[in-house]
Amino acid sequence: MNAASTGAVVILFGATGDLAKRKLFPAFYSLYKEGKLGGNFAVIGVARRPRTDEQFREDVRSSIAEFARHKPDNREEWDRFAARFRYLSLDIHDLEGFRRLRGIADELDEAFGAGGNRLFYLALAPELFGDVSQHLKAGGLLESPGWHRLVIEKPFGYDLASAEKLNEQIRRVFPEEDIFRIDHYLGKEMVQNIEVIRFTNAFFEPLWNNRYISNIQITLSETVGVEDRGGYYDAAGALRDMGQNHMLQMVTMMAMEPPSVLHPEAVRDEKVKVLKSLRLFKNADEVRRNVVRGQYTAGEVRGKRLRGYLEEEKVPPNSKTETYFAAKISVDNFRWAGVPFYVRTGKRLPAKATEVVVEFKNVPENVYLASRHRLQTNLLVFRVNPMEGVYIKFNVKAPGAEERIVPVAMDFCHSAGAGINTPEAYERLVYDAIRGDSTYFTRWDEVAYAWRYVDRIAEAWREASDDLEYYPAGTWGPPGADKLLERDGHRWWPVNGQRDHDDAIRLSSDVPVTN
Repeated sequence: MNAASTGAVVILFGATGDLAKRKLFPAFYSLYKEGKLGGNFAVIGVARRPRTDEQFREDVRSSIAEFARHKPDNREEWDRFAARFRYLSLDIHDLEGFRRLRGIADELDEAFGAGGNRLFYLALAPELFGDVSQHLKAGGLLESPGWHRLVIEKPFGYDLASAEKLNEQIRRVFPEEDIFRIDHYLGKEMVQNIEVIRFTNAFFEPLWNNRYISNIQITLSETVGVEDRGGYYDAAGALRDMGQNHMLQMVTMMAMEPPSVLHPEAVRDEKVKVLKSLRLFKNADEVRRNVVRGQYTAGEVRGKRLRGYLEEEKVPPNSKTETYFAAKISVDNFRWAGVPFYVRTGKRLPAKATEVVVEFKNVPENVYLASRHRLQTNLLVFRVNPMEGVYIKFNVKAPGAEERIVPVAMDFCHSAGAGINTPEAYERLVYDAIRGDSTYFTRWDEVAYAWRYVDRIAEAWREASDDLEYYPAGTWGPPGADKLLERDGHRWWPVNGQRDHDDAIRLSSDVPVTN
């Protein structure tokens, strides 16, 4: 399906919120600027706050000027773009307001030739999804000719039971194929590159199994604290905020089988198979052996004091909510049996990084060169954020007559090679939703199986909180996270430019990639 030929009226609920300002308006403009939206689209911003159309357009312009890859410097072009934006102040419980919304949508549909296609983007709290869906139907917004799609943000529920209830409410109005659940990590360049690198390179795919891979490590670290999200975060914690969605989605991308056909459902089928294969923890003792939770205390970074979690605004003084967790995940199938997937995520860590490290098994110690040299471990690293690229470490002979083997690190920086002005995750996902491509959106059964896994951990944590560890802000988490790997004879590998201790020779790619 071609977005430029079909068009759409995008109805954005939560249009005055931070997500719209930082991500969605810049995404619309970049897609328009690059010709991906064509001429037959329009956007209706919906929120409670009173705004005129002119005020709303100025909000959009300010957002784009601050956050977009492309700047609104051409006045004529901007005027053409801004003319497509309207605003409606709406109480989502007011059915009559939805009828007014339909009138505006019909008007824009006729003005810009959108073909009756409508994309409803709900940048709202999850508890509102059901009511908004019902009012969209009752208000006549689903009666236009063309397609009608619903885009919703995480979190999708608080646990499996609440997710099932939420899904039931939405499914009364929208069929599954028209529901696009966003996990913005799936829109990131290097996350999408994982399957390309895996499935298109003959020297990787045959090795992608338990015969050759020792373990896989997934790190998603943040330097920030909870900022102004203390109320939300204390109710969610790191496990629900990051584990149920981002972390498990990354596991599926690394562990899935190659799809049999090039189709969104085939890709999602393979991801579901991974989630169904996750070994569930049988009891609280198993959770404690395999999952570590921590909470940051006050610390210091470069002479600046950082307050502890319990000092943050809207956080109860006796909170036991985790700001960090690490886990050993087992995928019980023939490909991955015996290969641990280690995941960790936390706030107030020393570096911002999203990286996946594939550690390969060493060659046998009693053969040929390995018997006389201490060989370094081979690594393949996917750098997702903030650096984008691929890092490979292997062994070579050092130059000179003296027989010495040293590690070499080959570093491909995607941002440097392809240009820094690469599309943002939300650009790809908004574009895919308009085109009807659901490949990088989560299907309901993915959500359900992920909650099934996470709920076992959360249930164990509810029983007792005496396993909560503490770590100073600006450090790499609680001691238990290191012990989790040490018990298996492993260690966390450095991320985001951290210096390893192997003194590897660095080879970088700075040659631009050309089309």
